[in-house]
Amino acid sequence: MKYVDVAGARMSAIGLGTWQFGSAEWGYGSEYSEREAGAIVRRALDVGITLFDTAEIYGMGRSERILGKALEGRRDEAFIASKIFPVLPIGPVVLQRARASVRRLGIDALDLYQLHQPNPVVPLSSTMPAFAQLLDEGVVRHAGVSNYSLARWEAAEDALGRPVLSNQVRYNLVDRRPEKDLLPWAQSHDRLIIAYSPLAQGLLSGRYDAEHRPSGIVRTASPAFHPDNLRRAAPMLDVLRQVADAHHATPSQVALAWLIRRPNVVVIPGASSAAQVEVNAAAADIELTDDEDRALVGASDAFHPVGAGQLWPDLIRERLSGFLGRVTGGSGQASP
Repeated sequence: MKYVDVAGARMSAIGLGTWQFGSAEWGYGSEYSEREAGAIVRRALDVGITLFDTAEIYGMGRSERILGKALEGRRDEAFIASKIFPVLPIGPVVLQRARASVRRLGIDALDLYQLHQPNPVVPLSSTMPAFAQLLDEGVVRHAGVSNYSLARWEAAEDALGRPVLSNQVRYNLVDRRPEKDLLPWAQSHDRLIIAYSPLAQGLLSGRYDAEHRPSGIVRTASPAFHPDNLRRAAPMLDVLRQVADAHHATPSQVALAWLIRRPNVVVIPGASSAAQVEVNAAAADIELTDDEDRALVGASDAFHPVGAGQLWPDLIRERLSGFLGRVTGGSGQASP
């Protein structure tokens, strides 16, 4: 496993995202939440993964509880990150909800506490002093943000009066916007980019195409998996497969290896099984060449997906069709 040291924090370059723990929208079912999730966490620790990312909004606290239970007896091996959903991130609310996350996780302190989204109404001057208090009291070891622009990330640091360690953003071969300013700033200021959706919700796994689309609410509602975009993604996925074949690896592993090749970047893919955790962790051992890196960047540059605005009518029709199919039992008439 490869590890990253930034601003006094150390964690595995490949972590584990736990949105799917206890969250019905992924469609994994109760067996996954009650049994498999714990096995996934324990296997992640066994293969050297130390970074675990959760949030209070994931399953309305269930993800934190599941993760905390799975880490019992092995807390010292983990770097635990959670997030506050910023509906009203004023001082007393921040303090109460951070402590609630700590209780649900069954730990003494969070290694990283993050603002899940910007709040355009509540100023950072009303939020960050509470983060400073949490840091001073030892409830939180590092502060972070998520989905922040560079200007807002810098403003959060100014309001906190000390480093904001990380910015958790969508970053993958399909969406490379963080490279414009977030990543260069993180690299020059000893800060961290935490890449969520590093496999573009599975698009970069190479498992899907226009004739073989995913199931589950999260993916079927995404424009990325519309047949038009799956067809447009095919050349990029072909390059990904070619590089993967050269390393006796999977496209997913190469997509992860490409990200962590960049300094100051860690990734937090989810996992549907303990075996998938092992596969994800093995990506840290893949050494891409400069030519392979350039080929992947070129394939990414050539991918031009259709925008969501153009696809929403089709997506809405698909969702309605699926709903009516469930209601009518496929008969076209409402079930009795």
